[in-house]
Amino acid sequence: MKVNFGSVVVTAGICGLMSFAFLATALGTDYWYIIEMNPVNMSDTEDMSSHSGLWSINEGGKNNADSIDSFNTDYSRYSEIELHMLSMHSAIVVVLPFSLVLLLIGGICGLVSSLARSPVLLTGTACYFFICSLLTLCGVSLYIFYSHQAKAETERLVGPEGLAYIHTSFGWSLGLAWLSYGLELLTGALLLGAARVAKLKHSTSTMA
Repeated sequence: MKVNFGSVVVTAGICGLMSFAFLATALGTDYWYIIEMNPVNMSDTEDMSSHSGLWSINEGGKNNADSIDSFNTDYSRYSEIELHMLSMHSAIVVVLPFSLVLLLIGGICGLVSSLARSPVLLTGTACYFFICSLLTLCGVSLYIFYSHQAKAETERLVGPEGLAYIHTSFGWSLGLAWLSYGLELLTGALLLGAARVAKLKHSTSTMA
């Protein structure tokens, strides 16, 4: 089956663009982690449910951006475990935006290498996208570990009874970040395929 170079690079470009859009949307929304309170435990007018992102927490319909700022926090009043969690959060909010910036640069590199039809540049760009996907994976995995640690610490402080009427779950923002990771891998694989097609065409034209 003959593979068309143009269709492969266009598909790779669409996947790369979608991965950037998904990660950017995930970083800009506040549905990474959702906390829902059992209505039996509160009055009809009280809403204790919340959802949070990397930068802020929305509690009862009110957005609080200062409650999750790990860079401007007074570290002297926190325990060793809490300091460890703040360090994890600081790493998350650096790694994921950095991955987003790398994706933007990777898109430019992908465009240039596709126009040049260079197997070397296409292979290099594919490896670049694999590195981006690794950073995204590290950031998302670290966020999941951070969330579990936060829940465990809360349970230690208030006891299992204190969390009996609380339901926690990961939100669609985290799902978009996972989709971005998968599309980054797919983009890299497609670019490797395009590099192989370009190399075969170059070999054929040389032999002719």
